[in-house]
Amino acid sequence: MCHVYASTEPERYECTTRSMRLQGSVTSVRLENEFWEILDQLAHDQRLSTGQFISELYGEVLATKGTVPNLASMLRVACAVHLHIRAEPVAHSA
Repeated sequence: MCHVYASTEPERYECTTRSMRLQGSVTSVRLENEFWEILDQLAHDQRLSTGQFISELYGEVLATKGTVPNLASMLRVACAVHLHIRAEPVAHSA
C-alpha cells in the first residue's frame, strides 16, 4: 500500500506560492501543487478565479469564526473536506 503513496510524482508535493488580494490586502499563500489543483478545480466549478474563490471562502470563515489563524492550513483542510464529501457514497432511495 505504501507504494501507492511513495510513487507519487514529486511535482505534486512541491510547493508553489501565489499572491492574491484578501479583504483589500495582498497576501501570499504557499501550498503544495496538489492543493492548488484542487482549489483551481473548486474555483472553476464556481465560475470564479482561484483568487476569487479563496477570497470568498476567507470572507465566509471570517464572518462565521471571526478569524483565520492560518490561511494555508484552512485551505488544506477545505480541500480535504471537499475530497471526503466527494468520496461519500450517494444514498439511494428505495
